[in-house]
Amino acid sequence: MRDIIKFRLDNPESFRQKLIIWSNTYPVFCYLDSNNYYKSCKSGLFYHTYDTVAGVDFTEFLEPNQSEAFILLKKFIRSKADWLFGHFGYDLKNEIENLSSDNFDGIGFPVMHFFQPRLVFAIKDKLLSIQYYGDNYSKNEIESLYNSINKVKIKGFKNYTDLNIRQRITRQEYINTVNKIKADIFRGDIYEINYCQDYYCENQKIDPLFVFNTLKNISPVPFSCLYKLFDKYLISASPERFLKKIGTKIISQPMKGTIKRSDFSDIDEHLRNKLRYDPKEIAENIMIVDLVRNDLSKSAAISSVKVEELCGIYTFKQVHQMVSTISAVLKNEDDMIDAIKNAFPMGSMTGAPKIRAMELIEKYENIKRGLFSGAVGYFSPEKDFDFNVVIRSVLYNSTRQYMSYIVGSAITAKSEPEKEYEECLIKARAINQVFNFTEKEILNA
Repeated sequence: MRDIIKFRLDNPESFRQKLIIWSNTYPVFCYLDSNNYYKSCKSGLFYHTYDTVAGVDFTEFLEPNQSEAFILLKKFIRSKADWLFGHFGYDLKNEIENLSSDNFDGIGFPVMHFFQPRLVFAIKDKLLSIQYYGDNYSKNEIESLYNSINKVKIKGFKNYTDLNIRQRITRQEYINTVNKIKADIFRGDIYEINYCQDYYCENQKIDPLFVFNTLKNISPVPFSCLYKLFDKYLISASPERFLKKIGTKIISQPMKGTIKRSDFSDIDEHLRNKLRYDPKEIAENIMIVDLVRNDLSKSAAISSVKVEELCGIYTFKQVHQMVSTISAVLKNEDDMIDAIKNAFPMGSMTGAPKIRAMELIEKYENIKRGLFSGAVGYFSPEKDFDFNVVIRSVLYNSTRQYMSYIVGSAITAKSEPEKEYEECLIKARAINQVFNFTEKEILNA
């Protein structure tokens, strides 16, 4: 059982930035931030627990291979009964189904990693809780640590202008592939597939903290994350939740349907309503809702799967998104890892039917997704959990000096390749803005 000390924060945002800088002095940390989205969310369901929660440093960690990852995670959780932070990589699909991944991976995140943190920081409104074990720290040491974090100097933002960012495929290659995927759809192989493309740069140094803070300012979203695993970083501005557990209830909030925003309020409202009534976007969302309902039903009590909100429209700084909320009650709380496994990878990042969509993703994409399309989050001592969907994210390996960010869209029978390409640009816009990589450069590539 951890001890807890609470502090009243005069300036929570300043403390958050100092906490990130301080946390980066350790080899491993996971910082999760809602950016106070729930306070401005005027529609739908948010299921908010913390404004910010972070696990810093580690006492023990689990990094299993692909063959028994979920079994070993169950044992690890039972043995600890504590906070665990970490991730599920997309290629866990190869353990869940008879699939493989042979594409290039420039980042090298393990397929799964969870660590038991030495320290946990949780912020709600202006109240900070620091959780620790008395065997490792005294109360005076925690108070001293809190004071040392407050003394950290906040750095300014870096202006990136010289990164040699490249696209792995050209616009025309993207369009040609979408047409091939549509042929698969017309043949009846699949109904929908999430097809992605990659931006990357090699032999370049970036400062993950600068990138995260800049991205956070440009695109404040409810599931942002800065995750350091030794020499590998995830810098995420994810707006999407994969799966959350509260008691015996599990909640999934798949996101399908995107439209850009306008600086003019009347045009912006028009775009919002255009998304709300777009038959193609609605069809995309409903297909994934049906898939998620099926995934959750494998672990749910009879008749407990419910669609709490269908095709809700949520507004973010960069885009409007169509989000649905599906919930269920676990038939057995000990099955919580099975619930994650049964829903993974999330339908919004694969397509339907899921297995065939994942096979075609491996065929048509020329990079390994790795942590992209996976999930990052935490398990609490009460056996609750919350995990995002790793999208709108920068992945960086500081040893290899290699950076990548992947964007995609849902391809259906009604997809127009040029519009799908434009949707990818919309989703990449915030990250491109961080690196001063303009759409003019992209379109001329």
